[in-house]
Amino acid sequence: MTDPQSAAAVTAAEWLGLVEESTRGLLETVSGLKPEAVAEPSALPGWTRGHVLAHLARNADSLVNLLTGARTGTDVPQYASEQARDQGIEDGAGRPVEEQLADLRESHERFAAAAAQMTGEHWAAEVRHRSGAVFPARDLVWKRLAEIEYHLVDLGAGYTPDRWPEVFAVTEFHKLATRLHGTDLPAVELVAEDTGDTGLIGTGEPALTVRGPLRALLAWLSGRSDGADLRRTPDAALPQLPPLG
Repeated sequence: MTDPQSAAAVTAAEWLGLVEESTRGLLETVSGLKPEAVAEPSALPGWTRGHVLAHLARNADSLVNLLTGARTGTDVPQYASEQARDQGIEDGAGRPVEEQLADLRESHERFAAAAAQMTGEHWAAEVRHRSGAVFPARDLVWKRLAEIEYHLVDLGAGYTPDRWPEVFAVTEFHKLATRLHGTDLPAVELVAEDTGDTGLIGTGEPALTVRGPLRALLAWLSGRSDGADLRRTPDAALPQLPPLG
């Protein structure tokens, strides 16, 4: 039987491979941006593409802080403060594409270097996220993957939900459906027609069934789509979902 520390190390290694692949896609997408694209609006209200890129770079550095805390057994906060987090994004938003690209590459290298120093014991150690949630350090790797994949779509630069890796899409579909199950939303049955995955959100017996490709369902659940491309039985309005956060 595999011990928890070894299991944490194996899982982290698998997810780090996914992060490497997604980071390559991120760098490829950003390298294709025109100079004026950085200042153009992203899909996130109030944020330009430059804000999204600066956030991704600073997020990588913030996870280095938490990895360092897990490795050294010290309480290293993810960000010095919420104000410092916001200021870091604002300060970096207006930089040229070349600087954004270099920052993304170098911050990823710092994240990968910090991860390489982790042992099974470190991956199993608990860390405290800026949200207040406490979880094993290994989950930081998946959080980095999610940051990249969701915000690649938010850039509005040609990377769409149908390009999400399958393991990411399946895992996040079930994760978000579980998060929304038992909430005060009206009950909705979710059916992924391409993979057979199902989910249930809200409370009570579902009066509405929503069908579509798995990635389209995830795009709606995560706020990356209004769900207009999904089939509804009966033909009723979709509930308003809370922001992913």
